[in-house]
Amino acid sequence: MNRLIRILGIDPGLRRTGWGLVESDGNRLLYVACGSVETSERDALCDRLVAIHRGLARIIGDFHPDEAAVENTFVNVNGAATLKLGQARGIAMLVPAQAGLAVAEYAPNLVKKSIVGSGHGDKAQIRMMIGVLLPKAAPQSADAADALAIAITHAHHRQSIVLTAVAQ
Repeated sequence: MNRLIRILGIDPGLRRTGWGLVESDGNRLLYVACGSVETSERDALCDRLVAIHRGLARIIGDFHPDEAAVENTFVNVNGAATLKLGQARGIAMLVPAQAGLAVAEYAPNLVKKSIVGSGHGDKAQIRMMIGVLLPKAAPQSADAADALAIAITHAHHRQSIVLTAVAQ
């Protein structure tokens, strides 16, 4: 007998950190909520990180997820931007861990492959497939849609993670 698992997907970003919640009941997925935590580019980096922390802590407090999943950082040509994104990602991993949640990490290509069937799908394809997989979802931003995709990816892959942990 399956137990309903509420999964928080997080798409880390310094400007906008997307979040999405789904419930997994065996192979069935149910949309719960999604959105994004936004920061202002005019604010100091430390203040932006605090805003992300507070926003994610509020979401966890409001929705009580059982597990979390975060997208891995991809390295781009701008090293400074990659480092800043890494800091936002650190916050995205810290907040659920502080709340006692297991936090899984997924590569962007695996998320795309899990959602659209190809590791090189674009944001429009991801958004379209979110509508197919979660008909009640209407993400207002690409970040929220990506976060739902991360949560769905975790729902699909979490069983193998659980089985690996039990076997060790």
